[in-house]
Amino acid sequence: MAAGRVFVCGNCGHAIEAWDEGNPYWIDEAGAKHYAYHPDMQGVDRCVGNDSPHLCLACGRDFMSDSRAPSSACPSCGAEDIVATWMLDGRPCPYCKKGTFGADPDRYMIS
Repeated sequence: MAAGRVFVCGNCGHAIEAWDEGNPYWIDEAGAKHYAYHPDMQGVDRCVGNDSPHLCLACGRDFMSDSRAPSSACPSCGAEDIVATWMLDGRPCPYCKKGTFGADPDRYMIS
């Protein structure tokens, strides 16, 4: 079961939806990734990695980070101030540069 939250900047209201599981994947014989999306987790026993959504706190770029080759810097600006979107609570907003993200208590999702 996957859990989702919405993080909202207390200053500008920018909202980001985040899920706790990321995107687990396996690799076929040809080297192509195949995702085991929730709730249809067919192939989950073959999963070898996980792509998880991240956010650059310097420029606001959202991107995926692969657990087999984790990102240590933003692919757009090169900043090392990146965070998994699931961990945005209390982090500074890269869009207005004034507020911080907080989990919206009324927007909790389960899949």
